[in-house]
Amino acid sequence: MRTIRLASLAVLCLALTAGALSAATLSGPEIRGSYIESRNAEIYASHCFANSEVGITGDLAVMAWDIEQGSFRGVSLANTRVVAVVNATSTIGNPFGDPLPAKSMLIFDEATSVLQRGALAAFVKAQAGPLVANVVHTDTAPIEIDFHGSLHDRVATLRAGEIVSLETREIRGSDSLCHLDDIYYEPLVALDHAMPAFAIEQSFRGDGLGHQMREYRRSSAYLGTFAVSGS
Repeated sequence: MRTIRLASLAVLCLALTAGALSAATLSGPEIRGSYIESRNAEIYASHCFANSEVGITGDLAVMAWDIEQGSFRGVSLANTRVVAVVNATSTIGNPFGDPLPAKSMLIFDEATSVLQRGALAAFVKAQAGPLVANVVHTDTAPIEIDFHGSLHDRVATLRAGEIVSLETREIRGSDSLCHLDDIYYEPLVALDHAMPAFAIEQSFRGDGLGHQMREYRRSSAYLGTFAVSGS
């Protein structure tokens, strides 16, 4: 009887292992890396201040992925970078309004291949959804994404040639106008971990969207890390 039970347990373990391996195969290899975004609206602010911007600003956003490892749909994206810039119809993230339709542009790191750029475009669309569904322009540039210290230090820089520039630091108490600040808008993509940050300077000077952005001193950025399926 004991032998039968041990045999049954072994079969169950094998079945569970096979199921786990099958699920891992179906989900595809994991893609890991760092992420940074900024908007032309406060994401960490008091409700009264954030409400004063709704419908007026917050229609522009920059999203950048620094992929450390992984493949997407069979194409290796290890050590690649891509930036998406979005121009929405209204304030992005407003629960009482619709920012769609939106138009976007993609900036690929100049070191990526044509094949990788196609996979990166598909990856960005899978992560950001309708916000980047309508890509009206693409460009290439040297992209640098640097986290100076740990994620919790919230000190980072983003450069995409002369098109996109972002510099962040931690949010300080002196940055608040009424000291009732909290997270008002969540990140635009799913992240493992995210920290709101203060944008010392943020700019978008591309011609692909018909709009530009150049702003200073806003609690308008997120730094984060991601781990998603490559299927």
